[in-house]
Amino acid sequence: MRTVIPILLACLGLGAGAGAGFYFRPAATAAPTQETGPDGEQTEFARLSNQFLVPIVEDGHVAAMVVLSLSVEVEAGHAEAVYGREPRLRDTFLRVMFDHAAAGGFDGDFTRSGRLDTLRHALTEAARRVAGRSVSDVLIVEIMRQDN
Repeated sequence: MRTVIPILLACLGLGAGAGAGFYFRPAATAAPTQETGPDGEQTEFARLSNQFLVPIVEDGHVAAMVVLSLSVEVEAGHAEAVYGREPRLRDTFLRVMFDHAAAGGFDGDFTRSGRLDTLRHALTEAARRVAGRSVSDVLIVEIMRQDN
């Protein structure tokens, strides 16, 4: 009886965790949305499926975390190319964001337009290197900083 109760509790905890993970799982990636760009060309947005977590390191320890959600604006019909290259895009975007963080881009008033414009430009150039010239912009859809 002494061994049955811990095993039963472990199974109950595992089941509750699996149920919570299923209930709170990220929503499936929505179909890309289309829009008419400034020159009349059709564009669409490919929202990347997961958020990006960027650690802010100070004096050798993580002092804060920045959470970002991104969408990539591409010519109409090219969103699938973005989704097909998402692992490489995520890696490239993280490298850009880590460099931005190391340069102090997420310190102080990090949501100021100039700082975010610098980050957006670097992300767009990185996306073009990975996904091609059909990429017209990278949009920062959500951004949050959590200090430890």
